Amino acid sequence: MSTPPPVALTIAGSDSGGGAGIEMDLKVFSALGVFGACAITALTAQNTAGVRAACETPAEFVRSQIEAVLDDLPVRAAKTGMLSSEVVVRAVVEATRKGSSPPLVVDPVVVAKDGTHLLSEAGIAAVRDDLLPAAAMVTPNIPEAEALTGLRIASEEHLPAAAAKLRDLGCAWVLVKGGHLGGPEVVDLLLGPDGEQALTSPRIPGGPFHGTGCALSAAIAAHLAHGRSMPDAVREARSFLQGLIENALALGKGALVLHPQ
Repeated sequence: MSTPPPVALTIAGSDSGGGAGIEMDLKVFSALGVFGACAITALTAQNTAGVRAACETPAEFVRSQIEAVLDDLPVRAAKTGMLSSEVVVRAVVEATRKGSSPPLVVDPVVVAKDGTHLLSEAGIAAVRDDLLPAAAMVTPNIPEAEALTGLRIASEEHLPAAAAKLRDLGCAWVLVKGGHLGGPEVVDLLLGPDGEQALTSPRIPGGPFHGTGCALSAAIAAHLAHGRSMPDAVREARSFLQGLIENALALGKGALVLHPQ
């Protein structure tokens, strides 16, 4: 019998187009040598051009999915994506806090690409006040960091204050992604117990690209499942994402899609 791979859990919504959410997370886990388990928080009818409809999973059933996985499988890392309501956020917090909780990477999907809030104010408050203190890492982009902190982030100089405010909420590690700021390079700020570090990569022309936040947070969780330290997991995940973006596919009529393999 071969040695089993490490196990990671994704708690997120399903993307019928396969380019983000649960589908992307599981593809990333597999590409990085991790056995993926999942808890589905919502169903969406979407494709590369946009979302047509969504259906939330009952909070109690979200909790049951998480508990079923954690009761049986040796989960070494977990991540969250789309959590569609305050009650779902609280169900996730309660379920992941039970027993020996694996490190949790939170991709706070609270703001759509067009700036629309995907969660109510109560839901955003639950992410900020309850989910982040239970997390090992949070990976907001600029609009998400602004929604969670109330701060305006207009330049790289604003990243440290936002990261510090997020870390003060109880999350040990914060990665504020600077892709929305523009410029020839993408600058992300990593803040943890040992201080802050700016991580840069060349901006890849083209796009828009679908599922980048899902892929990055899933890759971080996968590397944590392999036993990497958080800084190493982040660096390796960023490099992995860069490769995915460089090789993105124009499969549909809308955004380019990533293809982990």
